[in-house]
Amino acid sequence: MSTITPSRKIFQSSELSRSSADVFAAAADHPVRVTRRDGEALVLMSESADQARASLLDLAAQLVAVSTSSNGSLTSRMSDRFPWMLALSQANQELCANDILTAARASFATNQPHLAIAELTSWRETATAIAAGLGQKPVDWLDDSETVERP
Repeated sequence: MSTITPSRKIFQSSELSRSSADVFAAAADHPVRVTRRDGEALVLMSESADQARASLLDLAAQLVAVSTSSNGSLTSRMSDRFPWMLALSQANQELCANDILTAARASFATNQPHLAIAELTSWRETATAIAAGLGQKPVDWLDDSETVERP
């Protein structure tokens, strides 16, 4: 029976060779540190966790560029870096800029990349839907008095 619990975050390199399935299971859940006697510790993580970190760093680079510019308002600087924001109304552009910055701050503070990435993706998909013309026509709803039999 294995003594390795998936919530562990630090493993010795010998555990990786003896119980690789358990170490890999933990790494699929969260990044784990593999310590070595003969060198620097290594970090093992899922590819999706690595991609989330890379996406967060890309967003951070964009936000640093926005914050270091002094041309125009925050909203105009954000829409310059994220042109899809131009599909949003002016009020929604301002809300979008604030929501993305707030989520990014939370992501950086908690080391949880998904907070900022989800916010950015949500706003980008909203802008894409608006640009495609979705949401501009009234929706014809079924009359509430009509009932449909269950199949």
